[in-house]
Amino acid sequence: MTGFSARVERISISGIREVFEAAGEDAINLGLGQPDFPTPEHVRDAAVDAVESGVVDGYTSNKGTESLREAIAAKHERDQGVAVDAGDVIATAGGSEALHVAIEAHVDAGDEVIFPDPGFVSYDALTKLAGGDPTPVPLRDDLTLDPETVEEHITDDTAAFVVNSPANPTGAVASEDDVREFARIADEHDVLCISDEVYEHFVFDGAHHSPMEYAESDNVVVVNACSKAYSMTGWRLGWVTGSTERVDRMLRVHQYAQACASAPSQYAAEAALTGPQGVVDEMRDSYERRRDLVLDGLADAGLECPTPQGAFYAMPKVPDGFVDECIDRGVVVVPGEAFGEHGEGYARLSYATDEESLDDALEIMAEAADAVR
Repeated sequence: MTGFSARVERISISGIREVFEAAGEDAINLGLGQPDFPTPEHVRDAAVDAVESGVVDGYTSNKGTESLREAIAAKHERDQGVAVDAGDVIATAGGSEALHVAIEAHVDAGDEVIFPDPGFVSYDALTKLAGGDPTPVPLRDDLTLDPETVEEHITDDTAAFVVNSPANPTGAVASEDDVREFARIADEHDVLCISDEVYEHFVFDGAHHSPMEYAESDNVVVVNACSKAYSMTGWRLGWVTGSTERVDRMLRVHQYAQACASAPSQYAAEAALTGPQGVVDEMRDSYERRRDLVLDGLADAGLECPTPQGAFYAMPKVPDGFVDECIDRGVVVVPGEAFGEHGEGYARLSYATDEESLDDALEIMAEAADAVR
């Protein structure tokens, strides 16, 4: 048998998947980062219409349909107040591919990529697949990323740093002051800021801010997707945007890895972005109610938890053995160390599930915490 690349041997299957496989079929799953709302009807109808008309039978442009890219550009104008040229947008197979092409196009072997720890599992793995050196940095006590910490870790070998707000797995939201600092760091140190904004519409306290609003250079690339905002995780439609030169390089990766995003999903995403946005508000309001329910339940169980200001995750501090005890009792939560070394002593739970299930899960988690104390 022939061998494998050193790059792929540097990564392994996500620890999140290991937790799922250890759980029973009837378990309450608080490990999955997936909205429990249906994709909006007008979005599904747009995809059906596109399929029935035959317009999806062939490849689209590598970057995606012009109308979708115009809708994405209009979204950035509407939400960030930033003029984005539709030619500087690439539609991708979800936010995951957007992250991949951003890192692959900017990171050489031995280059460092700074990212939050605990942080989304893909940052570490994609850096390794690009041949780079992961540089995870610890968070503040409230689980936000400190710009000063990022700046302290920048070296001559740093190619990029990742900002994720609202954040997975913590639910933390970066303040406007911090986001301004991230933009300044990108400008002054001439290093790329990759801003992962997939959860931007789910902010409960304060507001979402993007480094693209404040950067004076072209050293910001933004990754986003329809997956969370419109409950379209299975449609696999995201995008990446940046300067023309950066998009040109990212397109070189995308066109050979993917050719183009799924055509039906592109028409669905266009409908999501240009159609009524009330469904997004409804989901955000529901997640905020669930967050409060979860925080109350965790407090009753004696589990300390920084208040998540966005997304749909909470990351309480937990005693040793808590995660295994929860799984044994039929509730799936993810150990914090699955998201990095500094996640040890925490657990991540997703409250993107119905309130009745959350009530049941919180009762079981309280019993699990008592059992291992």
